[in-house]
Amino acid sequence: MTGLDPMIDLKNMTNYAAKIAQELSLQSRFVDAVIQLLDEGATVPFISRYRKEMTGTMDEVQVAQVRDRVSQLRELDKRKEAILKSIDEQGKLTPELKSKIDAAETMAVLEDLYLPYKPKRKTKASVAKEKGLEPLANMLFAQNAFDTELEAAKFISDEKGVADVEEALQGARDIIAEWVSEDADSRKKIRTLFQSEGVVTAKLMRGKEQEGAKYKDYFDWQESLKDIPSHRLLAIRRGEKEGILSMDIAPEEESAIALLNRQFVKSNNAASVHVETAVKDSYKRLIKPSIETESRLESKKKADLEAIGVFSENLKQLLMSAPLGQKTVLGIDPGFRTGCKVVCLDKQGKLLENTTIYPNEPQKDKQTAGAIVMALAQKHNIEAVAIGNGTASRETEQFVKSLGLPKNIIIAMVNESGASIYSASEVAREEFPNHDITVRGAVSIGRRMMDPLAELVKIDAKSIGVGQYQHDVDQNSLKSSLDDVVMSCVNAVGVELNTASKQLLTYVSGLGPQLADNIIQFRNENGAFKSREDLKKVPRLGDKAFEQAAGFLRIGGGKNVLDQSAVHPERYETVETMAKDLGCTVVDLVKDSNLRQKIDLKKYVTEEVGLPTLQDIIQELAKPGRDPREQFEAFAFDDHVHDIKDLTIGMKLPGIITNITKFGAFVDVGVHQDGLVHVSHLSDSFVSDPAQAVKLQQKVTVTVLEVDVPRKRISLSMKSDPFGKSPAPKQRKKREEPQVEGDLQAKLAMLKGKFGN
Repeated sequence: MTGLDPMIDLKNMTNYAAKIAQELSLQSRFVDAVIQLLDEGATVPFISRYRKEMTGTMDEVQVAQVRDRVSQLRELDKRKEAILKSIDEQGKLTPELKSKIDAAETMAVLEDLYLPYKPKRKTKASVAKEKGLEPLANMLFAQNAFDTELEAAKFISDEKGVADVEEALQGARDIIAEWVSEDADSRKKIRTLFQSEGVVTAKLMRGKEQEGAKYKDYFDWQESLKDIPSHRLLAIRRGEKEGILSMDIAPEEESAIALLNRQFVKSNNAASVHVETAVKDSYKRLIKPSIETESRLESKKKADLEAIGVFSENLKQLLMSAPLGQKTVLGIDPGFRTGCKVVCLDKQGKLLENTTIYPNEPQKDKQTAGAIVMALAQKHNIEAVAIGNGTASRETEQFVKSLGLPKNIIIAMVNESGASIYSASEVAREEFPNHDITVRGAVSIGRRMMDPLAELVKIDAKSIGVGQYQHDVDQNSLKSSLDDVVMSCVNAVGVELNTASKQLLTYVSGLGPQLADNIIQFRNENGAFKSREDLKKVPRLGDKAFEQAAGFLRIGGGKNVLDQSAVHPERYETVETMAKDLGCTVVDLVKDSNLRQKIDLKKYVTEEVGLPTLQDIIQELAKPGRDPREQFEAFAFDDHVHDIKDLTIGMKLPGIITNITKFGAFVDVGVHQDGLVHVSHLSDSFVSDPAQAVKLQQKVTVTVLEVDVPRKRISLSMKSDPFGKSPAPKQRKKREEPQVEGDLQAKLAMLKGKFGN
């Protein structure tokens, strides 16, 4: 033992706040406050919404970045502690080595330093050392002039298993190869070379041409590692996983070996020839496989981050889609042979009645179906009709529009992606034990129109279908990121405590599944909550959970008008003081903007409450419980286009964006197969990131560029002049009357996933 103390005080080892503040361009004291709040159990939404003075008004993204980075740094320090302990127990920990380990800023550098001391299985080098060849290796590595064969002959030993000169020299080279591979500086240089000059190569596996047709673009592919887009790397990796492609990552071998030779070959004699041979072996046998594995992991991690980022942004936009609100809705899950499942929902989404109609092929009983829909609309005072956008959707939409329903009834298509997942879930079975999956699916479609967020939280976010290679990325990272998005959206909108489902309550700051379940049980046993204070009566909902959750829960029509706002109960006293100073009530403050304008916020600033919080309070008083989402607008497809065969080049159509990727956006134009607007056609001006140009569920006008019916591929443009100076093709197919039949296979393919999802 060296006597050095390897144990690390994790708080003192790295000044996390200072380091993170520098990396993220934030103030250290605010970062320190965020870390402290997180350690005390505060959530990201709570910190960014209700602790603005402590954090310097950091938003959710910044708070989450601090959370993730401090977690990484703590993991790094835990690994440092384990490594220092291991090396110290070997009696090999020197002050210099400890200093290098303490200073390591990445796991890769840390593991490089540990590599020579890491317990190993038997290697060529260890076998050579057992044969007593390490002194010969040292002589060769020093590269002084001497007769290498004469010296090697001295190590021939029947007892140690060294038969001849060549075996002795080979063993010495094996030892040198391991020294080279374990040298932290050389590994760093090769790693940098991989990053700057590494090339991703994909090749077709023999005999897989037919089976791997969808990977045709990658049968013989090369691209710089630093430039390859995430979707391309993930596609190649998927092809490799399926046994269609082989994949390799490496720079030019000559460049790598030359770099190592410059570091280790110091002379031009017989010994240095052996060192050069050992260096080449070290690179090919030890360093390249190791650094390639690292490069694969790092490039995969980077691609995952991009893909998860795309999915997260898409999910956020979908969850924050405009809600119709509390209306009586008739939901329809369209179909052909099995009919259309119809449900009637009240303003809270409760199922009132369900039936099945058969207006489409093969029955085509439009008369009976029409009578049923008209009767249900009248009976339940229906205010909107929600039609799922899957199989038979356009035909069903056309049928409903032909009935002559009152003009005030909204008729709109609803994205039903993932509805089948919900309908077969335990959540749906628990809510509708006496109805089959088709009825549950129709209910989900209707509720999605009323409140997309409240309904979509019941489904595993991965099943919603707005991702890019979501099944290929790290699933733990994906889940963590998507959970963050759902929690952010739920808390941004706020949750009505007396009507929220268990699934919705689960995502409220500070709650989780168990407390959400306890709230539902308490509500069922005791009736509606009359105030936020009643939450404290819920079993196991303590002060901390109340602090985290209360501001995000709403009670409409409760005892206290502030209970339906985002004003936190801890600030009710401040609002009451404002009202008292003006000689009015809190209700008067909410109703009268003139009174609110008389409030001098500076009077109410304290050590705990600053202007940012007070300004938030005033905004809430102006419109308690306001929904941050946009107003609902009904969308309609072109009535003349129902099938991919109806499309012609140059045709302009209304569409709705269903998915955004790094290479473009997918648009539903009502033909059961989404079309792709490539990033180069998203705008008249240059677009580097599609997410900056368009949003999910955005209503757009597109021009048809190309239609490939057999492959079900549609190319679209959002440019004002997509064909440039050349006029669009004059020969356009005459629009035909809508076809009753649809391409069922195409629709099923769409439902299973779009373009590689």
